[in-house]
Amino acid sequence: MDRFHSIQVFVKVAECGGFAAAARALAMSPPAVTRAVAMLEERLGTRLFVRTTRSVRLTESGDRFLQDGRRILLELEEAEDAAVGSHAAPRGELRITAPVLFGRMFVTPILGDFLNRYPLASAQTLFVDRVVNLMDEGLDVAIRIGDLPDSSLTAVQAGSVRRVMFAAPEYIRKHGLPQRPEDLSDHRLIQSLAMGASPEWPFQKNGTPFSVRVEPRLRMNTNDAVIELAVRGWGLSRLLSYQVAPYLADGRLQTVLRAFEMPAMPIHVLHQEGRMVSAKVRSFVDHMVERLRADPALN
Repeated sequence: MDRFHSIQVFVKVAECGGFAAAARALAMSPPAVTRAVAMLEERLGTRLFVRTTRSVRLTESGDRFLQDGRRILLELEEAEDAAVGSHAAPRGELRITAPVLFGRMFVTPILGDFLNRYPLASAQTLFVDRVVNLMDEGLDVAIRIGDLPDSSLTAVQAGSVRRVMFAAPEYIRKHGLPQRPEDLSDHRLIQSLAMGASPEWPFQKNGTPFSVRVEPRLRMNTNDAVIELAVRGWGLSRLLSYQVAPYLADGRLQTVLRAFEMPAMPIHVLHQEGRMVSAKVRSFVDHMVERLRADPALN
């Protein structure tokens, strides 16, 4: 069996988490997939997977080889593209992750335009309000909000957002406007659990950070639900500025305690660095960064 093909089979088994799933994805028979991995292990002289009746997981050697295998396949793809002169035309599947609401509001329309421009490209999204590992999930690009830990990923800043307090004009007319964070104890608060469940809400005054302990009467697990109830005038809440930008623009909501907001948080587009980045990823990242930087809601 071709050496590159056996690496491709190994990578697919690792990404699918099993031989049967990889066989379906590759349109191969399960025995053929098993033989390909066995031959690769024999050639390398090491076990790549630990197999049980219920699961398949990578060994330490397999985990290291997975990274190298992906790099080899991507470099082969780029070499083939360059040989036929199609390097400038992205093709193949992109896998992208972003926060749920950010994905719906920004990534979705930008991705649609990208696919319209490049008909040989396809995409799959994973919109979740948690940080996912690109390597473990087999992802190409991630959009992250907030400061980044040190990593081997390449990060391009594409904008920034703020944590904002807000309420509907109707609520403010009925219950008044809080003048300082300590006044929140006298108001009905809605907490977004997607933003975290901490009872300590951070603020700053003249550059000095401090926090206020709050007791929200209502905690909701989706940002859409928080916005819906706030627009209806039920109470005050706190989200990221891009999440409520359309409602602030048309006056259905207005910001509260603006003078006490924390510094803005960066938005980064992340991808694997160096030669591991394919032409389609580079093209998509450039397209995404350009569009996000041009959006006034994010800058």
